[in-house]
Amino acid sequence: MVFKKMLRALGVGGPSVDTVLSSGSAMPGGTVTGEVRMQGGEHDADIDYVALSLVTRVERSDDTQGHVEFDRHVVAGRFPLRAGQSHVVPFRIQIPWETPVTAIGGHRLHGMTLGLRTELAVAKAVDKGDMDPLHVEPLPSQAAVLAAFERMGFHFRSADLEMGRIHGVNQQLPFFQEIEYHPPAQLAGGISQVELTFITDAHGMTVVLEADKRGGLFTQGGDVFGRFQVSHAEAETTDWTSRIGEWLTQAAGRRASFGQGAHVAHGGDGAHGGGHGLHGGGLVAGAAAGIVGGMILGEVLDEIGDAIFGDD
Repeated sequence: MVFKKMLRALGVGGPSVDTVLSSGSAMPGGTVTGEVRMQGGEHDADIDYVALSLVTRVERSDDTQGHVEFDRHVVAGRFPLRAGQSHVVPFRIQIPWETPVTAIGGHRLHGMTLGLRTELAVAKAVDKGDMDPLHVEPLPSQAAVLAAFERMGFHFRSADLEMGRIHGVNQQLPFFQEIEYHPPAQLAGGISQVELTFITDAHGMTVVLEADKRGGLFTQGGDVFGRFQVSHAEAETTDWTSRIGEWLTQAAGRRASFGQGAHVAHGGDGAHGGGHGLHGGGLVAGAAAGIVGGMILGEVLDEIGDAIFGDD
């Protein structure tokens, strides 16, 4: 990535920048490493700073989309860059735990755009380059939930980011991700779609579900919400097929079998606000069926990705 716009901001013959990532993928809460490679222009220059920002596209309340910078790191302070000189700044940055998932099993989620943008300041003129794409794969705890949706027969529809906050959840970023699914046949008569949201931190995650319930002759439609709060270790050993399946069966108001499991409380006080859910260690004993079942994470992600996008 070379800053073409640098010529306009700093004059023809100014320095150029190329940011190279060690790996094009990461996980929420993980690290991104690489180098910012600079080449001096025709004249000496004093670099004020070099910064890296995570940028993504977010849906706003007025149904428009805009790019939002949600994390920023200054990786180099002031230094001189001589004419024609090469200068390399290595970096290692940690990305937020709430960074949205943009790929599963190496397959990009339709609707998601996220990247790393390099910012260079020279003589008080600031130039921001284009985004270098960064693929964010799910954590093992998140992959366990996604695997359950695939095993229950849900079909991925799309994913996006919504500006706003979820009531009652310790959310750090100003937006949240919604992964939308079409329901399987046994629920399609009662539910038109289901949206999945992860709010994640170093200790665990909150899984928020929103089911769009169809109205009937004697029943009223609307949104039904549920919430599950678990540690990362608990999430990897929970029978999410039974947990989510029973909740969705109740939400749909009809019988459907996804496996055996104890009763799961579901939402009532609304929205991304709502749901009583099960919190912390509240998941009952005996629910640890181990949805990953001896498969390594890479195999699970490949299986989910192939189910969503098809074999390449």
